[in-house]
Amino acid sequence: MWTSNDQATSSRYEARPMVVRETSLEASLLLRMMDEVDHGMLVIDADGVLRHANHLARFEMAQSRFIMSHGQLLLGATTGYSQKIEHATKQALKGQRQLVSLQADDRELSLAFVPLSHALESDAPTVLVLLSRQNACENLAVRMYARANHLSPSEEAVLIALCKGCTIPEIAHEHRVAPSTVRTQIKALRTKTGCSSIRMIMLRVNSLPPVMSALRSISPMPHNAMEFV
Repeated sequence: MWTSNDQATSSRYEARPMVVRETSLEASLLLRMMDEVDHGMLVIDADGVLRHANHLARFEMAQSRFIMSHGQLLLGATTGYSQKIEHATKQALKGQRQLVSLQADDRELSLAFVPLSHALESDAPTVLVLLSRQNACENLAVRMYARANHLSPSEEAVLIALCKGCTIPEIAHEHRVAPSTVRTQIKALRTKTGCSSIRMIMLRVNSLPPVMSALRSISPMPHNAMEFV
């Protein structure tokens, strides 16, 4: 039985071979795709020059809290940050993946340096830098998840507060309701989402696709995406 099914499947694929398009996606489409991901992303070439930065990466550099750009080079906000970035970039250009954590007070930014080409390949080596998400609650998918599970506005507000790490007393104080009301709303959250605990709800939320909010920052940014192409 399994053999006949395998043979039938094989014959279908042989009869209709997959046609691979020779043309690649247009550059503008690729740039738009990167802007819709709720993670900052940068591409650095072998000379350390920024080839591209998506919307969130440009926003992070414009804030200059941890990283910035100068002369189309990715730098840290401090000398120590810049040294970590330079070392990770050099290692990634050799084919080694690197993770750098930059900390300041109670904030932290993690950067993953991922080689986009192998050191033995003929094409010019480039590195993809992925930035950690600064606030998981700003992920548009959280609100999409709330709507998909028919959460009320108050239940959605409790969900977002839980994502921020707030306790039941803190949520009650913020929403000016009794803690028993918050517990009732959390019970409704578990019922509607099919989760047995708050922990399971958080695991579901953390596994949601990183969808960029439609409300983009309108503050001026020193770089346009096309400058890095």
